Amino acid sequence: MQREQVLEQALEILELNGLAATTSLTIMAGKLGCSEQELQRFWPDRDALLYDALRYHGQQIDVWRRKLLLDESLSPEKKLLARYQVLAEAVNNHRYPGCLFIAACSFYPQPDHPIHEVAELQKQASWQYTHELLTELHTDNPELVAHQMELILEGCLSRLLVKRNVQEVENARRLAEDVLSIALCRKNGALS
Repeated sequence: MQREQVLEQALEILELNGLAATTSLTIMAGKLGCSEQELQRFWPDRDALLYDALRYHGQQIDVWRRKLLLDESLSPEKKLLARYQVLAEAVNNHRYPGCLFIAACSFYPQPDHPIHEVAELQKQASWQYTHELLTELHTDNPELVAHQMELILEGCLSRLLVKRNVQEVENARRLAEDVLSIALCRKNGALS
């Protein structure tokens, strides 16, 4: 049993079944097709597995964002909207990656809980990514625009928790595109 392979499978299970449906290590072991003792070699309980899976997933997203930032073939605008293309592809494959961070914050509402903290760090990294690109574009008030764009993304992810419909991703992408267009118009004095 490879640790990363288990974490990948755990992420898939959590995305499909939600956090509430996987409340114990016994349930997770059954869904993963292994024994609870095998999992306990790496994770003493379900929360430890969930924490590690979210941290692992956050690292994957961080690597994706870094690669995107370094991709000189894409404009900052395309880099800002690229997350919606990746999210649409994931939803079409019955994967709901970012939703886990939203669900984790709800399932573990205490701000000092390690799982809540990992989810919050991912939300902050997403905001930082957006802010960095908006600053590169010299938008007017990049802090506010980053907040607006992250609100759209989080709204999309929250809707995906319930609807699981790729149309929600398209709607969010178009709204984010509109907010970005308005911010760029404002920068150029078109809305003054």
